Amino acid sequence: MKIGAGIVSIMGVVLLISSAFAGIDAPFLGTGEGETEDSITLSIDFSEPKITYEKGYARITYTDDDMSYLSDEGAPLMPYKTEVLTFPLGTKITDVVVELKGQYTLTLSQKVAPAPAPLPANMQHVHREIWEGGIYQSTGRYPGEWATHTISIGREGDRQVVILSIQMYPVQYAPQENMLHCIGGATIRVSYEVNPSPLPATDAYDLVIIAPEKFSGALAPLITHKESYGIATKLVTLEEIYSGTYFSVQGRDDAEKVKYFIKDAIEEWGIEYVMLVGGRHGGIMEEKWWCPVRYSYLDDGSDEDHFLCDLYFSDIYKYEEGQPVFDDWDSNGNGVFGEWGWRGKDVIDMYPDVYVGRLPCRNTYEVGVMVEKIITYETTASGQSWSKKFVGVGGDTYPDQGDLSYYEGERATEAAFNYLDGFQAEFLWTSTGALTSADDIIQAINEGCGFLHFSGHGNPMSWANHPPEDGDTWIGIDETQFVKLKNKGMYPVCIVGGCHNNQFNISLLNLLDIKNIKTTYYKSTWGPECWGWWLTRKTDGGTIATIANTGYGYGTPGAECLESKGRYMELQFFRSYSEGKDMLGETHASGLTYFLNKFPPLTNQVDSKIVEQWVLFGDPSLKIGGY
Repeated sequence: MKIGAGIVSIMGVVLLISSAFAGIDAPFLGTGEGETEDSITLSIDFSEPKITYEKGYARITYTDDDMSYLSDEGAPLMPYKTEVLTFPLGTKITDVVVELKGQYTLTLSQKVAPAPAPLPANMQHVHREIWEGGIYQSTGRYPGEWATHTISIGREGDRQVVILSIQMYPVQYAPQENMLHCIGGATIRVSYEVNPSPLPATDAYDLVIIAPEKFSGALAPLITHKESYGIATKLVTLEEIYSGTYFSVQGRDDAEKVKYFIKDAIEEWGIEYVMLVGGRHGGIMEEKWWCPVRYSYLDDGSDEDHFLCDLYFSDIYKYEEGQPVFDDWDSNGNGVFGEWGWRGKDVIDMYPDVYVGRLPCRNTYEVGVMVEKIITYETTASGQSWSKKFVGVGGDTYPDQGDLSYYEGERATEAAFNYLDGFQAEFLWTSTGALTSADDIIQAINEGCGFLHFSGHGNPMSWANHPPEDGDTWIGIDETQFVKLKNKGMYPVCIVGGCHNNQFNISLLNLLDIKNIKTTYYKSTWGPECWGWWLTRKTDGGTIATIANTGYGYGTPGAECLESKGRYMELQFFRSYSEGKDMLGETHASGLTYFLNKFPPLTNQVDSKIVEQWVLFGDPSLKIGGY
């Protein structure tokens, strides 16, 4: 809505959190005895856009830092800038008003370039298509607003916060005129009311472990270990949750009952970390699980319209009139969770409210392996030279796309290492000849490292990348080679760029589903366990934790690859760690938050999927580098 001369009111929809952006960092702005009204004003200036012409299209760039681009396939690639403010929980955002500065127009000689389709990081050849969508025939401007915003509930350190994310669009494109309507800047005034926190300040426990009773005995040594390092830990069995031992039972199914329990544990016990223990244990036509899972039904246009999503158990709250309310991920009430497709769209918050990790153990033996590895890591890693080593594994991720001399996986691993102070690096790159076979990867892991970063392609049973400009050759490592890993006591935290490496519903039993046998084979969902979990739970070797995708990963080829999609997500973990966040669950969740700050929830299906499927296998309360 336009008001007067260049004043825009944008009270509406979106949220974000990050201390890396401008923010209000006081515990509370009010006295705790009623409402306190206040406002904050931001001033933003934009340089003049630089217009270049390439391959028949105009491209818009800015010298301004932190500029992002709308990336809806077939729509014009238009820049925007995000400002994020965080407020104490209980804050009500009453108004957001934007006053525009210095409006002017620029005439183009060619159309603005459309956003290309993102490329999946699976192990198939995919051609990047560029096409003009319906916006190019419209008579309006794109985007249709100068500013939008969202309001969310998220977590910052040890407290819940309200996150206000404002997106400013310095340019609007009028396709029929082939003209840019530009602004030189804006003044943003945010009005808000601060109320006392609606959540009690309790700290009975730091970590809750949720597991079936069957695993209780194997988990007992971990509880003792955690308590010895000051992590107040409570084991709660699923049987206790379902019977209402601690809190009244709510929820339509087991997954929702667990999520309601986590909400109660936050509010009554003050927990920060949740470890879900339990993977798949059988089932052919219907999967059976030791610990419940939730599938998100976000359809990104690929051949998978749903995927495993542990963010569901982390995103507990959404914002309603200044209050945190339970987010059931089913806003339209049809029993389909995280839905975004032809059936409808659920409005969900997406920001993590508690730090969640999963050990998808399939039996008591695997629980015991992980307990021993966690205890060994936290008690012995500190001060060891191997724990200050980074291994980056990459190649030419998209050899037939974009700038053919730009090797995306190699640049991503290099950028990740640049976040790390005091570390030594070993880069296994195809372009240098350091990565020629799985043996190179195995040798580097066996020598010990603190961080292990793969950036390339994957499926549920393997990971690989290409030599330069050679899309027919794959170099990587698959599950059959994990037996060679002998890095006992030197376990890295592993970040994996690629498709499906953490798809933890795969099973040999899938081969018995005769009707879908071709799909099972083609998608490599017939292995005993997925690549990421096998690597994590490997006895006397492997990793201590693995963060990877449960569905299709996506990327952008060429020099822009680090600024969006999967490569950008990979880097946010290392950014978070570089800021001093050395508790694994917080490091992982902060990375999700940073991604959402730049690419707001529910604005692009691929971006939202990248966040929802980025799953942590490991102990969320793990001290990275040990005590």
